Amino acid sequence: MPLPRWIAATALTVVAALSLTAGPGETGVRAEGRITTGAAPSPALGEDIAYNVYLPARYDRTKDRHPVLYLLHGRGDTMQAWTRVKTTLDDMIRTKRIPPVIAVMPDAPWNERGNWYVDSRYTGADLPGRKVETALTRDLVAHVDATYRTAPIRQARLVGGYSMGGAGALRFALAHQDLFGAAAVLSPAVYAPLPPSDSSARDYGAFGDGAAKFSEEVYRELNYPSLLPDLDEDLPVRLFVAVGDDEYANPDPADARHDLDFESAALYNAARRSPAISAQLRVLDGGHDWTVWTPAFEQAMAELGPGLSVTPPTGLPAPLHGTPAADWAGGVAAHADGSLTLGYAAGGPVEGQPHAGRLDAVLTRTGGWTRQLGTAADERLYGVTALPDGGVLAAGYTKGDLDGRHPGNAADDAFVVRLDAAGEVRWLTQFGDPAAADRLYALSAAPDGGAYVAGYTKGSLDGPNAGDKDAVVARLTPDGALSWIRQYGGPGEDKATGIAADALVAGVGTVHVTGSASAALPGTTALGGLDGWIAAYSTDGARQWATTAGGPEDDRLNAVTVTTAGLAVATGLSGGDALTVAYTGKGARRWQHVLATPQADEGAAVTPLPGGEVRVVGYTRGRVGVQAGGADVVVLRLDGKGAQRAATQLGTARDDGVDPFAEPDLYATTTPSGQVAVTGLTYGSPAGGTAPGNGDVFLAVL
Repeated sequence: MPLPRWIAATALTVVAALSLTAGPGETGVRAEGRITTGAAPSPALGEDIAYNVYLPARYDRTKDRHPVLYLLHGRGDTMQAWTRVKTTLDDMIRTKRIPPVIAVMPDAPWNERGNWYVDSRYTGADLPGRKVETALTRDLVAHVDATYRTAPIRQARLVGGYSMGGAGALRFALAHQDLFGAAAVLSPAVYAPLPPSDSSARDYGAFGDGAAKFSEEVYRELNYPSLLPDLDEDLPVRLFVAVGDDEYANPDPADARHDLDFESAALYNAARRSPAISAQLRVLDGGHDWTVWTPAFEQAMAELGPGLSVTPPTGLPAPLHGTPAADWAGGVAAHADGSLTLGYAAGGPVEGQPHAGRLDAVLTRTGGWTRQLGTAADERLYGVTALPDGGVLAAGYTKGDLDGRHPGNAADDAFVVRLDAAGEVRWLTQFGDPAAADRLYALSAAPDGGAYVAGYTKGSLDGPNAGDKDAVVARLTPDGALSWIRQYGGPGEDKATGIAADALVAGVGTVHVTGSASAALPGTTALGGLDGWIAAYSTDGARQWATTAGGPEDDRLNAVTVTTAGLAVATGLSGGDALTVAYTGKGARRWQHVLATPQADEGAAVTPLPGGEVRVVGYTRGRVGVQAGGADVVVLRLDGKGAQRAATQLGTARDDGVDPFAEPDLYATTTPSGQVAVTGLTYGSPAGGTAPGNGDVFLAVL
């Protein structure tokens, strides 16, 4: 390990001892990486590729694998240019802002150092074209993976560059999505649609063809606008673009549009419109030099570095459920025999069942039957629960005449259906205000085989409507009759989205309901914005207590369960974070847990475990484990005091568990074996399988 420059030679023995004993964050010599040189054989070039390589501190003392940065220099520079970021890498690794990384800095002398990192087609005798892109993306990457402790996956590779190297980094990331998952593009010498008349991109044969040093056709073919339309959404690219505010200003008014600050902004705005790219843009104080590139590199690594991983993300299992049309998740139930019943809304026929029109409600028993229920209008499911006899209850809403007793209905009506163990409909109850919208968003089985449901009404089901929408709670008997219905609302928009009934004790039980409100509800205090709320009802429909949860921003409580210790645990959203709160039987808050990444997080479902623990299922756009794509599914295990004991992140390259309106579409239940069955919406493809398309439904048992 190299010694800091200020250490005198006479202190060598003491320093060596300190370097062996001091751990991260301890007093002693700062751990530093080292830079050495190497050579990669290149069949594409017929010669070796020289490179510098940064190896992180303690590389030789562990067996760990590391992500790799490939750093491309600018026109006329050498592989020595990037060595100046060693201190930045040392500091960011030591402070754990990024994982320990390997950084490879190849020399690119071909075309007299104006090769633009592409495979040139120029055949002129003065600057014969070389296959630089092939050499670096295939030969160099293969050599590095064979020589150093890397991980040969795209999630472990980042390509970066400045100026001509920035253009190369952009080209590599977009043209080789299979190799690189992220790119740091600094002051990129990219021009659209063509470079200005005085650009050196025209001079070195990089974009030549035959005897011509520059071909407009070749340039357009290799430039980023031609790559963006064909990017693979299942191989997402994280892109960080940075440029100085004092970059060279072309004196020719006709070429002013090609100043690099303009071009970088144009690149960013084009890239961020691609569903395969998540892009960031930074404009820094400075020009086309290291006063910009040094801080820009640090910012790029702070943004992209934590997402580098030597472990591939956990995917969703195949097969997906659904149709080529739009489909939506609707719930999952676990049975004593180990089977599961999956509920969802389908935009087409499923397993030979007739499709009534638009969206139908579908219930599928694993290894068994499928039942599709629908009208010519929309049906959605928002809850499925198992019954002791092997049957299931499901709840949602219909815009049609689902039970055959509501002819002409065109407004949303609530419905609950009971199926037996063979999938036959035993009863179906449809209800609501004939002149207004009524929806059910939550379902819980009652101990006697009946059901508790919750949702909202825009009408009057239990007295006058208090505002725009009122929350609704109802009880159905085992034969499907409405036992009671309660309306709960304030002057704003109120919804109930979660419900859970505890076990009866001496004939007495409690039903907990959660939701959101845009103004104060009876018995609560408004906190600001949209508020999450939880209320407790007796089994005969008397409200016992209610309280709000969250803060001054928008909040909601999406789901609730009752633990084996008797606490009501609800999960949802507070601001941009996933909030989980526990309440006693009298409404006192016992504990709360917040999952907060720099991106959006939200809890969607919660299930009980032995010992008072719970599993919380939600989505995150941040990193809890290894990030798979846009929004990923996250599963947390919290102990009886709300402490996080485990976390799992899984998903596809696209959004999972959340709809385009940023509302979660996720459900979960605990199986008899203690696993968690999770179902939800996905816009991606499962591991080792295909997707019907337009939003499908996954089922995972963890």
